[in-house]
Amino acid sequence: MTTTVRSSSPFLSTFPGRYYYDPAIFQEEQEHIFGKMWFYVGRADALSSHGSYRVVTVASESIIVMRDKEGQLHAFFNVCRHRGARLCNQESGQLKGSIQCKYHAWTYALDGRLIGAPNVMSDEQFDRLAYGLLPVALHIWEGLIFLNLAENPQPFEAQLNDPRVQQFGDISPYDRYQIGRLKVGKSITYEVQANWKLIIENTLECYHCGPMHPELCELIPLYRTGKVFADEDFSAGVMLGEQVEAFTVTGKASRPPLPGLLPEDTRRYYGLLFLPNMFINLLSDHVVVDTFQPMGPERTVVISDWLFDPDVMARPDFDPSDAVDLLDLVNRQDWVVCELTQKSMASRAYRNGGNYAPDEHHIRGFVEYVLEKLRH
Repeated sequence: MTTTVRSSSPFLSTFPGRYYYDPAIFQEEQEHIFGKMWFYVGRADALSSHGSYRVVTVASESIIVMRDKEGQLHAFFNVCRHRGARLCNQESGQLKGSIQCKYHAWTYALDGRLIGAPNVMSDEQFDRLAYGLLPVALHIWEGLIFLNLAENPQPFEAQLNDPRVQQFGDISPYDRYQIGRLKVGKSITYEVQANWKLIIENTLECYHCGPMHPELCELIPLYRTGKVFADEDFSAGVMLGEQVEAFTVTGKASRPPLPGLLPEDTRRYYGLLFLPNMFINLLSDHVVVDTFQPMGPERTVVISDWLFDPDVMARPDFDPSDAVDLLDLVNRQDWVVCELTQKSMASRAYRNGGNYAPDEHHIRGFVEYVLEKLRH
């Protein structure tokens, strides 16, 4: 009998349990992560006409994103500059040409300028330029809207190309998929009673795929082994099974490949975690964008958007259900175990955290990334 002696443990540690439920830590994350990084909030084509708007939450702040008369997108704090009343209470809508506070009727143009303030605008001492809506930095990448609340935000490209971000996926294949020209064929919103970090940790590993996702493993056999990528290389993606044509419930292809893909892309899956709150799934005939919205220490809203070629969507027989039903099933399986895990985070048995098995070691990079942002 041969005994293998290890010089160190084969396991790496997770966050201590309190990182998954402590309101104080969640508040630190709001300030140092979500309040300072570029945060994904939705697609630009969802605001298609001038006056269309959407209200989003970033780092506990309510933000209005709206399109002006010239077609430009802007983002502002959803706060009247007079007495602080909330301007828009609906999640989305259509403005006729301005936005008016219900309290004292201060009125703002769609580009944020103050254009009306009863009994004040005629005052020579009043500088209307100083009282426009407070802007938020906005950037559009591949048709996707990102906001940054920092006073001096870093360039978007610096975050996109951060080597610590790219350890969870390679950006190089993404141009071929032309995400900006794709359209949403289906969107599902999930309420998950779990900390956002538990959801991302689950997303990053496939050690659970064998027991939890038999349907997924039928399509991607590598996942039965517990690995999320072959040869320690995220950029190469993973191959579908030999008899699998597409990432669908049946494994059969019902749509042509997206335009511009290479031959080796057609039966391959790529994934990218773009910290702090977006995961992109690239498949041969569609793309899925997952958005993670932390709503509290133990609650996360996840929005999954299935994107398809608009020419294919225009066909009378277009039906996305074979793609949607598959990932929707996988998502719901994941939410069950994330919520089961959340139930134990405050246990004294998890006070010092848990561990990552060897196939999960790469998750420790996410832990270190968060700890660095929090300066812990």
